[in-house]
Amino acid sequence: MAKIGFIGLGIMGAHMARNLLKGGHELVVNGAYPVPDDLRERTLVVADSTAVARASEIVISMVPDTPDVANVLFADDGVARGLSAGKLVIDMSSISPLDTQEFAKRINALGCDYLDAPVSGGEVGAREATLSIMVGGPEQAFERAKPLFELMGRNISLVGDNGAGQTCKVANQIIVALNIEAVAEALLFAARSGADPERVRRALMGGFASSRILEVHGERMTKRTFKPGFRIDLHRKDLNLALDGARRLGIALPHTASAQQLFSVCAAHDGGGWDHSALLRALEIMSGFEIAEAPAGEGTR
Repeated sequence: MAKIGFIGLGIMGAHMARNLLKGGHELVVNGAYPVPDDLRERTLVVADSTAVARASEIVISMVPDTPDVANVLFADDGVARGLSAGKLVIDMSSISPLDTQEFAKRINALGCDYLDAPVSGGEVGAREATLSIMVGGPEQAFERAKPLFELMGRNISLVGDNGAGQTCKVANQIIVALNIEAVAEALLFAARSGADPERVRRALMGGFASSRILEVHGERMTKRTFKPGFRIDLHRKDLNLALDGARRLGIALPHTASAQQLFSVCAAHDGGGWDHSALLRALEIMSGFEIAEAPAGEGTR
């Protein structure tokens, strides 16, 4: 069993850490960040990220954005200062592919391996250990980490060199956002035409339009349950990565841009913390029509 440092015990990270503990591993966590009570009782809590790295064989980070990863790794009390040759650093956040390549070079210069291993599957996937994990980095490091990945996810793929995992995750987020937009537009159209959007959703599940987004997020839309599994602010961040990459690469992603604008409408209405299925609300606001009334005390209002 390995001694694993885990930094970033948020909505998803906490579940991922619990699944590593279920697998029999020891966990070291940074007490400078919030630690859920159940994990505080079952882990070694240390002062900072440097101490996490010193006490661990493998360090995993799961934080919101590129600057957060840079801080965790390279701040004065960061992971890099606590590394020694032979250790493995795994970043499971969703961040910039180009910055990831630079982070990997700096960690490699310390005699350590680096994997970028962003995940997809949201809070449910993290809790149930069914995440898809997209990995970039050297094959020998991937094989070393694979038993840990298998405790957290189901669909685990080595995509390529460092940065390839993050590139794959950005591609995933483009597909998810555009599917959410398509489902939201379809259900809004159905409701405004006088049909029951939930009955329409169930009917579509039996045909070629069926998808996981229609199944899960379509139901969230009709039931108006927008408690976050994956927050709009985080999806906006991921689409910013896509659009920034497209600018650098000289390619056009027009529908990604439109989905980003719809998320921005939600954010402008205090919806950055809503689940990303609440993209529907942007279309409702623009249309002056809601597909269903939110139950009292729930939803986004």
